[in-house]
Amino acid sequence: MKDSVVSADVPTHELYSLLIPLAQERLIVPRACVAEVVTWQAPEKVEGVPPWYLGTISWSGRPVPIISFEAACGQPVPTPGTRTRIVIFVALSSQVTGGYFGVITQGFPQLVRVNNDVVKSDPSRTFPERGPILCQVRMLNESPLIPDFEHLEQMISEESRAA
Repeated sequence: MKDSVVSADVPTHELYSLLIPLAQERLIVPRACVAEVVTWQAPEKVEGVPPWYLGTISWSGRPVPIISFEAACGQPVPTPGTRTRIVIFVALSSQVTGGYFGVITQGFPQLVRVNNDVVKSDPSRTFPERGPILCQVRMLNESPLIPDFEHLEQMISEESRAA
């Protein structure tokens, strides 16, 4: 009987993550990186910035820069629809003024638990070395992208200073 009981002392190496729907892809990020998911609102435009920098919104009393991940990767900015949301991320560095930035999504993120048994490296695609994508992983029936937050935050910081 003792052998059939799972010990509570066995560590589980799982990470709560979010699958974030984009126009053609999905991102996978640790849940702890996300502060909130908010309803779409058109950002206030900022002059002189690239198309991926959509502008800013007011969130919790502070201006938050909003970007299109697709456009940061050189694709067109998706047209906002009824399912469009903004995921507010906690900046991992001190580069982004205010400590937060938002990414537009094409739906509500899905909570998943991942571990070494579920997620594997997917080397089927390569990405530019200094781009907003670290790599792609394979999990069940999907191949989500892992964003390079450090690079995204640097991009946002450079455009925020230039604006």
